[in-house]
Amino acid sequence: MKFITRSLSPQESRIVLTLAEQGRRDASREEIIRILGASPKAADNVIEGLRRKGWLERAAWGKYLLVPPDQGPDALGDGNLLALASRIANPYYIGFGTAAAHYGLTTQLRNVISLVTPARVRGRHLGDARVNIINQTPKKFFGFEPVDVLGHKVMMSDREKTTLDCIDHPELAGGIAEAALIVANASRRFDWHKATEYLGRIGSSPLIHRFGWLVDHVKAEMPDETRAQLLQRSARSRKTWLGSDPTRATVKGAIGLDETWRVFVNVAAEQLRESAGLGRRKVARRKPE
Repeated sequence: MKFITRSLSPQESRIVLTLAEQGRRDASREEIIRILGASPKAADNVIEGLRRKGWLERAAWGKYLLVPPDQGPDALGDGNLLALASRIANPYYIGFGTAAAHYGLTTQLRNVISLVTPARVRGRHLGDARVNIINQTPKKFFGFEPVDVLGHKVMMSDREKTTLDCIDHPELAGGIAEAALIVANASRRFDWHKATEYLGRIGSSPLIHRFGWLVDHVKAEMPDETRAQLLQRSARSRKTWLGSDPTRATVKGAIGLDETWRVFVNVAAEQLRESAGLGRRKVARRKPE
């Protein structure tokens, strides 16, 4: 394997070469000590040199990510930031607005990475991004899978769980208007059976009301069977609201009560105008001959 050291010392090159040849993208301090066969202090000096030159990025205490040689020492982008964030806690998943952006469900660019984990860890800054730690309840900690982000395997909520999470906590998705846009964009490639199963596992009646109303609002093509199931569930529970709590204050120009989904939409119509009907599939028309 040919490799240009680019001002790396022999010991630094040894670490980069060893990890690259093994197809590794991460290493612990203990592994680097073992590769070098050196003292911890000497290994720390090598690690510091590699970090200074942009070949290693610290992910957590004693854990580092390799910026691959084929990407060069300046290749620290959003993908690497997600890989770095993934080392902060275990188990975890990347979710909410961050996952929505990964799937192309939102065009909002944020410098916040939403890391969902049951572990009690602190948020931190990675480059210009801030990692926001979200402690979900155990019954909501599911619906994620490994995805490839620039060669790194990162646990991320799937499309359906991302959508439900963003409805459940729109403040973590850019607000209710952005959550509605996420519903519209996600619905075009939605697994409705999976979403229904997820709603059952979460066990939140208000979430069913809000999900159903937003699906109707964006005019997504919900299967009749799914719609019937969700309407039956919502009919068994008390009315709820979408947006801010109307018992505290009603938003000026609020859309108001929807009897179908038994939800008071305490959101101004103008705020949701952009997402209205957006989930409707566009049918390509044949040009006249």
